[in-house]
Amino acid sequence: MNMYVSNLGFQVQEIDLQKLFSAYGEVTSAKIITDRETGRSRGFGFVEMASTEDGNKAMNELNDKEFGGRVLSVTLAREKQDRPARNKW
Repeated sequence: MNMYVSNLGFQVQEIDLQKLFSAYGEVTSAKIITDRETGRSRGFGFVEMASTEDGNKAMNELNDKEFGGRVLSVTLAREKQDRPARNKW
């Protein structure tokens, strides 16, 4: 199960997400999205869990909970949509 996690504090790292969600089951991946140019966190990421049941439990428990000084929003991630290539002029 893949979840979208938003409103992350900029100091939160992938290992922090891994630890937070692993309390609810096996985490197969945890990724924080960063700005391409600066490498700084964009304040959101994705966590994938092996079990849908564990993912639902984590989502219910962690949504609207404070973590790293901010209140998290945890929802089901949408499928990635194909986007046209952007031109760099």
